[in-house]
Amino acid sequence: MTPPATVTLAKALNTALRHAMREDDRTVVFGEDVGTLGGVFRITDGLTQEFGEERCFDTPLAESAIIGTAVGMAMYGYRPVVEMQFDAFAYPAFEQLVSHVAKFRSRTRGALPLPLTVRIPYGGGIGGVEHHSDSSEIYYMATPGLTVVTPATVADAYSLLRRSIASPDPVVFLEPKRLYWHKDEVALPVDTGPLGWAAVRRPGTDATLVTYGPSLPVALAAAEAAAEQGLSLEVVDLRTLSPFDEDTVAASVRRTGRAVVVHEAHGFAGPGAEIAARITERCFYHLEAPLRRVTGLDVPYPAPLLEDHYLPDVGRVLDAVYRLEWPAASRTPKAAA
Repeated sequence: MTPPATVTLAKALNTALRHAMREDDRTVVFGEDVGTLGGVFRITDGLTQEFGEERCFDTPLAESAIIGTAVGMAMYGYRPVVEMQFDAFAYPAFEQLVSHVAKFRSRTRGALPLPLTVRIPYGGGIGGVEHHSDSSEIYYMATPGLTVVTPATVADAYSLLRRSIASPDPVVFLEPKRLYWHKDEVALPVDTGPLGWAAVRRPGTDATLVTYGPSLPVALAAAEAAAEQGLSLEVVDLRTLSPFDEDTVAASVRRTGRAVVVHEAHGFAGPGAEIAARITERCFYHLEAPLRRVTGLDVPYPAPLLEDHYLPDVGRVLDAVYRLEWPAASRTPKAAA
């Protein structure tokens, strides 16, 4: 067994692609600048050198054509893994994803699966300009037929990407770009469980923070800060946005009686709205206070110098927690007393 080593999330993704390509010569990787350059974020670094230009290659700057080509390859037995260079760059390919990728199994009455993985770096926090920092997950979540995955840890980056590539159905794999250089001690390969499972990253008893992707470190930091005020927050990392793991989330909220949903995407009709609705349906009689959401603002993503005002931070999360209606003095955080 490989001993644990310090690995970045980016390296874990690169290793997952490398292992998948070694194990199955039907796995091919392509997209803009993924070949010689190794990708804007170097996630595909070295793959062309190892596997050749037939299995890891550059494409024209035409996202719709990239997805359309991947659909045809998947129909003929390949397992394409394509990269949309930045989140908002994927919008020209959205019609292909909705009209064809998401519907092929249904259209063929299950006869023709589509083992296609679409990798999309997403989210802010890197000082990117317009079209480089969108959180567009709700568009994919709202499209039946797509599995939507977003890792937040190094181990999940490897494991969830391997499981996405192995899936017989299309997966939109959202990579939180500001976590690419986060490090952890991990022995690769690693398996962290199937798609569709959430994980409790920190146990707690007083309230649940439901989050995913780039907001997980924020939620964990908020839970640590809340502990200094005598408040125990449980942190649930969704890992997969669709299908949504209602059982894990509901079990947590029923234990704690309170919930705050945290994510970077906009608030109005954003992912948190659906998550809050499902929590309310499953946990209404267990809730001791109305749910709250901490999200990005309902504006286009701002210029780099303003993004810190847009992104959820520890202070905003704690403010939402402290406004959760705490009737018993013994359970009221000191900062809210």
